[in-house]
Amino acid sequence: MSGPGAGGLPELAVDLTPALAAEAVEAVLRDGLDPEQCPARLGMPVPSGELLVMPAATERYAGVKIAGVAPANPARGLARITGSYLLLDGPTLLPLALLDGAALTALRTPAVTAVALDRLAAPDAAHLVLFGAGPQAYGHLAALVAVRALRRVTVVARRPVPDLLAYAESLGLAAEQGGPAAVAGADLVVCCTTADRPLFDGALVGDHAAVAAVGSHSPTGCEVDAVLVRRAACFAEARAVARREAGDLILGGADWAGVANLAELVTGAVEVPQDRPRFFKSVGMAWEDLAVAAAVHESGPRRSLMGRQPA
Repeated sequence: MSGPGAGGLPELAVDLTPALAAEAVEAVLRDGLDPEQCPARLGMPVPSGELLVMPAATERYAGVKIAGVAPANPARGLARITGSYLLLDGPTLLPLALLDGAALTALRTPAVTAVALDRLAAPDAAHLVLFGAGPQAYGHLAALVAVRALRRVTVVARRPVPDLLAYAESLGLAAEQGGPAAVAGADLVVCCTTADRPLFDGALVGDHAAVAAVGSHSPTGCEVDAVLVRRAACFAEARAVARREAGDLILGGADWAGVANLAELVTGAVEVPQDRPRFFKSVGMAWEDLAVAAAVHESGPRRSLMGRQPA
């Protein structure tokens, strides 16, 4: 769908690949953006779930995402994550375009994970264990295949997922469905679920493996256990935000003095150890949405991001 959005704003008729989305995230960090100085999101409980407001700005662009998290929506056949993104011109703050907030999130979250795991994974990483089967699972498959030569994926989900397995095979991966113990043979583990308790035993993860958890921004929820957190070298988008929202690190008893942020990882300011697991925790930040929305805007009108979901 394309055409006028709210208030006559154009909906962006574009196509941005996972690789280009990852490049957009990486570029703003290489250009000197400091995630520690970025504004915090505003979260407000509402009767149906949670309402989030996420503003960000650079000299060229500004933007704000208004997102809803509605846990009951999937039972209604609706998306759990809703919302819109308003992109503005930086110097004038005049509106440029309106994007589907859920589609943007489904693009930028995997892009952030791909940037991190491309640096944290072993050079020969080939086997991904993927927890979850929603839009983020599809997005993470596409993003990780774009940055790494993966050969195999094991999906861990609560129900049969033939469509997701078929999608993985269309990307050139050998695909199977398995259980949590599959992490013992994984090179990469990605958790993109709605779980608020650990999904697997962290002791099973090999020292060579890299793990990412992206499913929660709650200080009281987690997808990985304290065993993994205390074994691993830990990384986050920003320490300041992680201390407020990253339940995996908070509940896991992370050594905050040793947690590196994504900018430090991208610029090479921190060393990546190879003698223990590497764990990246993402809660989502507004600068990431702005980076990808700006790249969408600049990539030219090809097809609409509005309403786009992974096939």
